[in-house]
Amino acid sequence: MASALNPPRVPKPKVPQPSHYHESFLEKKGPYDRDYRKFWTGLQGLTIYFYNSNRDIQPLEKLDLRTFVKLTDEAPRGSMWDPGIHFSLVLRDQDVKFKAESLESREMWKGFILTVVELCVPSNLTLLPGHLYMMAEILAREEARRALEVPSCFLKVNRVDAQLLLERYPECGNLLLRPSGAGADSVSVTTRQVFNGKPVVRHYKVKREGSNYVIDVEDPFSCSSLDAVVNYFVSRTKRELVPFLLDDDYEKVLGYVEADKESGESVWVAPSAPGPGPTPPANGPKPLPPVSNQDKPPLPPLPPPPSQEENYVTPIGDAPTVDYENQDVISPSRPIVLKPKKLARLPAKLLKPPIAPRPEPKGNSSDLTRKPPGSSSQDLLLTTRLGDVTAELEEKLQRRRALQQ
Repeated sequence: MASALNPPRVPKPKVPQPSHYHESFLEKKGPYDRDYRKFWTGLQGLTIYFYNSNRDIQPLEKLDLRTFVKLTDEAPRGSMWDPGIHFSLVLRDQDVKFKAESLESREMWKGFILTVVELCVPSNLTLLPGHLYMMAEILAREEARRALEVPSCFLKVNRVDAQLLLERYPECGNLLLRPSGAGADSVSVTTRQVFNGKPVVRHYKVKREGSNYVIDVEDPFSCSSLDAVVNYFVSRTKRELVPFLLDDDYEKVLGYVEADKESGESVWVAPSAPGPGPTPPANGPKPLPPVSNQDKPPLPPLPPPPSQEENYVTPIGDAPTVDYENQDVISPSRPIVLKPKKLARLPAKLLKPPIAPRPEPKGNSSDLTRKPPGSSSQDLLLTTRLGDVTAELEEKLQRRRALQQ
């Protein structure tokens, strides 16, 4: 019985590996790392790329050498003896430490980094003649690459905008290339430095003569590319002038790390661009049609806003009842202010009962005891008391006369 033939297995297309000037394993420790991490490291142009393995084509991290400051040999912390495999890369914004596999590997890494940064083969390192020859070849490739591209510090701005950029972003550099008004191919160099607390801005003219650029200074200097012009200002000022570089390093392609089912190694995967979306099944429920605003009934009109005069209400209280007990009569035109009632205090002493007037004796009438017409109750009480006093005096006089007889 013949078995069904399996379709031939099509091999996966191999992606070409990136071409680096130099590559090997390095252990890296950044400013926020607690310990060293091992990477497959490659140098290309002015960028150092870090991969998970030597088979990966997408880097996990990278360092920009355009912010290069210096290279130093650093011994591990707590040890006075350097085994010859540690070195430190100082950039403008961070300090990264490396650990190479051997002394020869460390010196080669330092030599290739200095070659692409300073555009010259270093002579103060422990290198073999074969290593120096390799670095000379890399120098020629780097000069050819830079001749075809515009430096990152070249911005299409005028003189005023160049000064403002250098003033607002001093941490991004103090040297900037810009188009010149003298000609279409001419450029200008703008620098800004601080001297005795005051900013000093300088402008330099660079003329285009054939395929070269000539810097218009006291001793004119000819350069083969714009990158060579930048390198002239940087090297002649002992790296005091730093090319202007805005921090806009963002990735354009989305990617993630995925484990390969066949080999078990981690690979970098870049998903394809998203399509219009998944197609709904034929037998599935149909999506609801979009609802337009024309099918909805119109909303009822809102009521008119109240008049401004109706928003203010003045309360009018009833006239208070006239009460003469420890109160004053309140006029109806005055606003009513309610006062809290006070609790009645108990008297400290008992009140004396009122004294009733004594009856008048009959037959002893006087003008003072007579009640004048139209007198008040107070006058009547006073008259009664005077009459009592007069009657007592008359009795005393009669007793005294009786004793004298």
